[in-house]
Amino acid sequence: MGLLKSAVVGLGRIASLLEGDSLREKPCTHAGAIASSGSCRLVAGADLDADRRRLFAERWEVPVYGDAAAMLAEHRPDILHIATHPDSHYGYCRLAAEYGVRAAVCEKPLAGSLAEARKIAALHKSGRIRILTNHERRYSADYLEAAALLAENRLGPVLRAGAALYMGKNQRLIDVLWHDGTHLADALMFLTGSRLRHKKHWGARLGSRSGTAWLAGYLEPLPASGVSAAAPGGGPAVKTPVPFVLEAGAGRDHLIFELEFSCGRGKLRIGNALFEIWESASCPYAEKFRSLIKTRDGFGGPTGYFANMVADAAACARDPALEPRSSALDGLRAIEYLNAIGRRPFGK
Repeated sequence: MGLLKSAVVGLGRIASLLEGDSLREKPCTHAGAIASSGSCRLVAGADLDADRRRLFAERWEVPVYGDAAAMLAEHRPDILHIATHPDSHYGYCRLAAEYGVRAAVCEKPLAGSLAEARKIAALHKSGRIRILTNHERRYSADYLEAAALLAENRLGPVLRAGAALYMGKNQRLIDVLWHDGTHLADALMFLTGSRLRHKKHWGARLGSRSGTAWLAGYLEPLPASGVSAAAPGGGPAVKTPVPFVLEAGAGRDHLIFELEFSCGRGKLRIGNALFEIWESASCPYAEKFRSLIKTRDGFGGPTGYFANMVADAAACARDPALEPRSSALDGLRAIEYLNAIGRRPFGK
């Protein structure tokens, strides 16, 4: 089999436009990753918006369509990248399966509701099509290293997990949680081989555009069969339930996406522009005590997050028996957590 044919539906920021951001690691979009891949070639794009179709055609020099079904019928792609509104994801996954697409890549969140996320997961489990969720941190080299570090127990058992999520001054907290919290929730589960459970929240109301909310829950160990087959390190890092608190806030003029794991012999902090390892050592300030010393600060080199995702999609298209590193089942778990916090119909 030669290069796999790939098509994109939804031609906005994450599909193509962000490739023009000079500060982002490249590739940083679906089209950019396909174009730079050694295993796939971009054959077409579809969008309801004429301006987006024009920009996509000019940038990538491929035909564009106003109707996804017409595109699928004409080009019969092996892989379909779905970068549309969440409430349309199930429809496009089903359409892809009808046209014989081997693998579909869904943007996060996997769906706009728990019911539709379950339908996408069921379609994936049916074997008719492999469905990936683009929770990009599962493909990022820094998160892969962190997952291996925790699984290898280098810092001791994970005893507590915490996170902070600030995504602007005026966004509703529940919107931030559904749009960006899906990445955070999935990263927590990936790094620890666990399922995230919600118990309660206090502070600001989740419908508010101001203040800070704290969400308390715990990381529940997954059975070995539930841990991603492609997860590094062998087994899950979490063996017993671990308490977790997420701080989600508005009113900041900056973005924060941070995870912290307090362990028996150290601490790991990871997030946007953040990679720190702290390890236990003899305290330099008092006898017979130990304290944490920062032994790693920063992650060098590219993370390959989008390129690795496309490579995973290509592998699944070539071998339908493979389970993606970030599957529809993983995407469903993130939706289950978000739904437990608060239902938010998209577009309202």
